[in-house]
Amino acid sequence: MTINRRDLLGYGAAALGAATLGLPRAAKAADELTIAYNVNLPSWDPTTGPSAVNPTIQGLYQSVFDQIIGQKPDLSFTPGLLTEWGWNEDRTKVTMTVRDGVKWHDGSPFTAEDVVWSLQRAGDEKTGNPIQFVWKNVNNFKIDGNKITGDVVQFDPVYFKWMSFLTGYIMPKAYYEKVGAEGFEKAPIGTGPYMVDKFERNAFLRLKANPNYWGTKPAFENVTIKFVTDAASRVAEIESGSSQVTLEIPYEEYDRLIAKDGLAGSIKNVSDIGMIFFNDIEAMLDKNVRQAAVMAVDKELLVKRLLRGYGQPISTLETPEYAAFDASIKVEHNPEKAKELLAASGYSPKKPVKFTIQTTKGFKPKDYEMIQAIVGMWRKVGIEAKIEVYEIAKHYELRAADKLAPAAFYNWGNSIGDPTTSTGFAMYGPSPHSVWDSNDLVDMINPLWGEKDEAKRIAGWKAVDKYIAEQAYVLPLMQYAQPIVHSKKVNVVQHVSGALLPALMTPA
Repeated sequence: MTINRRDLLGYGAAALGAATLGLPRAAKAADELTIAYNVNLPSWDPTTGPSAVNPTIQGLYQSVFDQIIGQKPDLSFTPGLLTEWGWNEDRTKVTMTVRDGVKWHDGSPFTAEDVVWSLQRAGDEKTGNPIQFVWKNVNNFKIDGNKITGDVVQFDPVYFKWMSFLTGYIMPKAYYEKVGAEGFEKAPIGTGPYMVDKFERNAFLRLKANPNYWGTKPAFENVTIKFVTDAASRVAEIESGSSQVTLEIPYEEYDRLIAKDGLAGSIKNVSDIGMIFFNDIEAMLDKNVRQAAVMAVDKELLVKRLLRGYGQPISTLETPEYAAFDASIKVEHNPEKAKELLAASGYSPKKPVKFTIQTTKGFKPKDYEMIQAIVGMWRKVGIEAKIEVYEIAKHYELRAADKLAPAAFYNWGNSIGDPTTSTGFAMYGPSPHSVWDSNDLVDMINPLWGEKDEAKRIAGWKAVDKYIAEQAYVLPLMQYAQPIVHSKKVNVVQHVSGALLPALMTPA
């Protein structure tokens, strides 16, 4: 029996299994879980290409692959595929201890050789790892049993932190070399709590529990993740009972749904921030325009009205949980000052400056509506912005090519809370994740990448954040609160990284 995508969206996990076997529909088993997810999964390699730096799909990757160093729901670090790690006294060498007794999904043993091969592959610019500039900083690895040492080429204070973040995964050396990139996409394997049972691109992912998992065995034996990119459709999924868990829905729908019998919710401030990139092209080359664009936005109103008070307005690319957060950095909401700045550059509400702003629609709660509101605020001071909607995958493509519009909405995740992975990568011109390329900022940031004095490093990043705010090189909006709605028959543990992890879910 063939199930097309339209049929699939009406099926629960148990119904899907029954249909494919030609059996009648049955009630959902206790070990079955269905999740309505907000994005598609473009690629199965968690270490290469634009998908590797998409924070919103890390929960999918972490279900199948283990990160090198683990991270608890509160973002504290914990042993993963490495049980110990660290630097020598002068920071010229790294040491790592590889976990014994781990198996790949095909039953083959996980070894230190997999770790070294993966780290060398990640550090090779030919591989296409978007974080290659981190991984290249250690090489000349040597293996002695389950012990690994490596030479530091350039000290990077966040080298080990990245092992719990984007692209921080180990790949199966022998299997990957056997099947190649194309074969891996067709049949990916990891060491994680779940194995890929079936995958239909743009439709669904079916997972089954890994019987040989080294960690805590998942409570749900089978998990079906439906890719439902439309927020209204995710609401329908949870309300109809077709899915037991969903996320990233409008906040008014969150409040409505959790009041219904049989449903519950969880909402926490997570490590994601809403921001608008400014690209150093066209009107954004004018400091007056940038400053006016920032000052005209009433962030408090956006959070209160559109996000129903969930979340927190911010003035820099750091949240209170980040290491370089500086509460003294404030950017005022001042529409009259915005008008004066624009007038100094020859613009007014009757003669507005014009540019395009790009945004997703339904990717984050009220993302499109928020940009509509911002465009309305801009219009009052003398900025006329044309809205262009794109999918999140298109954003990554354009950003990597430095072809974003003068303004572009984005959701930035930073689950390790380090300023290099927020301000650093977002605003450092040579970074593939930045579109602002001014040399003044590059010169300020350069010395901080390898700063060994931690207090001096953090102080330096705070100074960078203050300078960026003064120059209006970016428009930070708010720290997000992530809404998750679930059946009362399912217990959900919310991860502050924003990753939705079925391995942390249990039957109530």
